[in-house]
Amino acid sequence: MRYFTKQQGQKEAVPVDLESLGQDRYRLTVNGQTFQVDALSVDQGTLSLLVDGQSYNVEFEENGDEIGTLVRGQVNRTDVADERKLRMRAAAGSFSVEGRQVILAPMPGKVVKVLVAVGEEVKEGQGLVVVEAMKMENELKSPKAGKVTEVFAKEGTAVENNAKLVVVE
Repeated sequence: MRYFTKQQGQKEAVPVDLESLGQDRYRLTVNGQTFQVDALSVDQGTLSLLVDGQSYNVEFEENGDEIGTLVRGQVNRTDVADERKLRMRAAAGSFSVEGRQVILAPMPGKVVKVLVAVGEEVKEGQGLVVVEAMKMENELKSPKAGKVTEVFAKEGTAVENNAKLVVVE
């Protein structure tokens, strides 16, 4: 099956082909590069992956078409659409993020740095807040160009999973 993925701050969607080989094995092709993947569900929201001999534990959380992942201490948010959904978006005229965007904490942690202030103009992909989770610092980036209208994050404070941090319009 073909999917199109777009990480936060990325301009273009990347084609991803996923083919089941049976018994939790897959062939994954990203931008023409092919990987052999063994996947085992460890528990709800966690996968153990063996990708071309390299082992990865991946924690993930789905939120609509967006999937948040934690891999080796790095948090990523990725928009995922299959070909049908991509055609529907194109017909509706949007694959880019529009409107009011609320940036949420991807997991429980501590706000170590707030990089923006209310009223500030930001570019797509610009850092907004740095959150420390599991002893790793993760810079959360703006999903679109716009203006910061609200900042909930305060340096040094603890945040829960999905806590509102910043709003960009």
